[in-house]
Amino acid sequence: MTDYPTDFKNALAQQVRVRLFEEGVPRIKKCLAQLSEEEVWHRPNENLVSVGNLILHLHGNVRQWIVVGLGGRKDTRIRQEEFDEKGPIAHDVLIEKLENVMAEVEEVLQEITPDDLLKIRSVQGLFTESGVSILVHVIEHFSYHVGQITWHTKLIKNMDMGYYAEMDLDGHSDQ
Repeated sequence: MTDYPTDFKNALAQQVRVRLFEEGVPRIKKCLAQLSEEEVWHRPNENLVSVGNLILHLHGNVRQWIVVGLGGRKDTRIRQEEFDEKGPIAHDVLIEKLENVMAEVEEVLQEITPDDLLKIRSVQGLFTESGVSILVHVIEHFSYHVGQITWHTKLIKNMDMGYYAEMDLDGHSDQ
């Protein structure tokens, strides 16, 4: 059974780790493992971006919101480049970008204090956010795009990704 932190800061940080590190990134890697380089960079139409663009976008968003917005690091993001990129960028380079930003996120999660979670700050020069809202935004945003990457992979490969294959999802609690 999982040990749950008894304080809010660590409980929230733990959920960021679960949703990004244990669920999101492994699902992206699983999708990438199924797709060719051409499929990763395929744009179905002019209004949709590729899986590769979504991965670049997640890297940029996570870094700008958590590492910069909450962690106070230097902002180097040029958001439009995430969508303009046509690739190819190799699978291992995309994965390395995600892993590097997750290492930066872990540093921020280790450093933040309960007061940091309530402090109001500017993100992207447009949004006024608390530390809590930054973390909630990133979890929600990351999950949304992981869903798009999964949908794209399932569409192209006609396969079940098996994210819950080892679980009995029909089990009922006696509580």
